[in-house]
Amino acid sequence: MAIVTKAPPEATAVRLWRALALLTGLLLVVAVVAVWAGSRTLDFASLRTDPMARTLFFRLRLPRVIMAALIGSSLAVAGAALQALFRNPLAEPATLGVSGGGAVGASLAIAFGWGSRVSGIPVVFIAGFGGAMVAVLLVHRIARSGTLLLPGALLLAGVVVNLIASAAVLAIQYMTDPSRALEILRWIIGSVEVIGFDTIWRMLLFLAPCWIALLALSRELHLLAMGEETAGALGVNVERCETAIHLICSVLVGVTVAVGGAIGFVGLIVPHAVRLMFGEDLRIVLPGSLLLGAGFLIAADLVARIAFDPIELPVGAVTALVGGPVFLWLLHRRQRYSAL
Repeated sequence: MAIVTKAPPEATAVRLWRALALLTGLLLVVAVVAVWAGSRTLDFASLRTDPMARTLFFRLRLPRVIMAALIGSSLAVAGAALQALFRNPLAEPATLGVSGGGAVGASLAIAFGWGSRVSGIPVVFIAGFGGAMVAVLLVHRIARSGTLLLPGALLLAGVVVNLIASAAVLAIQYMTDPSRALEILRWIIGSVEVIGFDTIWRMLLFLAPCWIALLALSRELHLLAMGEETAGALGVNVERCETAIHLICSVLVGVTVAVGGAIGFVGLIVPHAVRLMFGEDLRIVLPGSLLLGAGFLIAADLVARIAFDPIELPVGAVTALVGGPVFLWLLHRRQRYSAL
């Protein structure tokens, strides 16, 4: 049986609180700058007297920053959980097929012109979430052998489903009219545009319980990252834990994809950055990814808004342009330290 070395609980708690304090401070600074900056610089002192400033703050800037934080947190914590579960540093939210399924559902809704709302929720969001859940069920059905869910088969099935979904989206774009094809493209690239807080409250009904559940499973994930045999020997119900994590991550990514589109690289690079800063302990990596993911996507959206003002880039394009090189640098740095 493998020997598991553990840090003293006091040392882990100290490192956790240091990480949370640092990342919370970073998140607050980025959020304040993102609310302040834009095509029109916001004067916080004028919020008491200027109705236009209050509208800009409460209807546009603040909801957009919170939306970016919700999506970034969800993608990052899901990525951290999946990398630990699969013991694969390249695992990310897209590996479950959720992003591809959501893209197909939303693309169909846009192509057919389903622009109405149901209980205040756009049909495009509902179709995107429905497509994401169908993809998850399909991936689980392919990867299940009897009563066992094979992690390797799950990973491979998710990648294949995403490839098929990408082809389906291209076919939908090709057959629909140019204006709707452009709208599909903008949705796929990703955006955190929002007006008011209605959508945010509805998202929190799904996201907040999932965050809490993943954080509650951080010890089990930490042990699963060492291997299924080790986790089972230490009292973890491996099959039930894996199923719960798959379901939680699927809901997290399904909601974020339905609302914000297929924003890439957040769930891949943020957990790596947290591990480089604070170590491999999942009890620190999960909450750290939650905070750093929020700050990362807020910063990416800020760059998207002001880099080429008055032209606004899709935030997904910024995360890909920034995330790709950063991930390569992180990978190079990790390999260099491993060789020492």
